[in-house]
Amino acid sequence: MTAAAFITIAGMALITYLTRILGYLVLRNRHLSPRARNVMESAPGCVMVSAISPYFVSSNPAVVIAMLVTVGCATRLSMLPTLVISIASLGILQAVIV
Repeated sequence: MTAAAFITIAGMALITYLTRILGYLVLRNRHLSPRARNVMESAPGCVMVSAISPYFVSSNPAVVIAMLVTVGCATRLSMLPTLVISIASLGILQAVIV
């Protein structure tokens, strides 16, 4: 096995592991509502993190800024305001940033 192949496999294993634990690390000190708890029990956090993580490496600046806004809102607001602000910010940013 070449060094490049080994590094690639090790990197993929690390990223897979990080997507599994990242959701738990982010939410460990938060108290979830019963509805949010049901969602998390239905779909494990690793599935959610792996579904949204590709957007963090987007080359589209509107998407990257909207993701930062979403993370900021999610740490301070409940689910509905976070969702509304996130969708609105992405729409506005995509209209403004060409």
